[in-house]
Amino acid sequence: MKPFTLTLGQIAPPFHLKGTDGHFYSLDSFKDSPYLVIFFTCNHCPYVIGSDEVTRQTADKFAKLGVKFVAINSNSPNTYPEDDFNHMITRMQEHHFPWVYLYDESQDIARHYGALRTPHFFIFDAKRKLVYTGRGVDSPRDVSKMTINNLDLALEALVHHKPIATPLTNPIGCNVKWEGKPPHWMPPEACDIV
Repeated sequence: MKPFTLTLGQIAPPFHLKGTDGHFYSLDSFKDSPYLVIFFTCNHCPYVIGSDEVTRQTADKFAKLGVKFVAINSNSPNTYPEDDFNHMITRMQEHHFPWVYLYDESQDIARHYGALRTPHFFIFDAKRKLVYTGRGVDSPRDVSKMTINNLDLALEALVHHKPIATPLTNPIGCNVKWEGKPPHWMPPEACDIV
């Protein structure tokens, strides 16, 4: 059976999604960035809210080294109304995160990437091959208990052209909220990465 989540070495699936700034973005929108971090997130999840500032620090740290961050919200607003597009706009206005925030209303992009949880990170190299996927940190809900920042470590290795020591981890967070399904439902083919 084909893995639900993208596997290492696979090419980033294309997308065309609307951002909270009113513009539409595709993979080509970021062609000038040597490295790309695409992560699935949302507005309500305590794991997202708990770790967003650490993610911001990582994004700021690596921006000057050519790493671009792209956030995608695929959650159904029928499951959590606060995950709708208007709340996305409000969240960006309040927090001014250093990434574009895109809306995957059809949830097709979450399926193409195999997003499991919020947050779930995917790092792509200059050829847009997947070099890391999984969690950002090991305690996203309460970063005061964080002992490792896998996202930071993976990017540090990537930008210095070194092997990523741990390229696969399981994302930690709330599952993606799929349209028409109970809040804790996950696709039957979805499974842990490692």
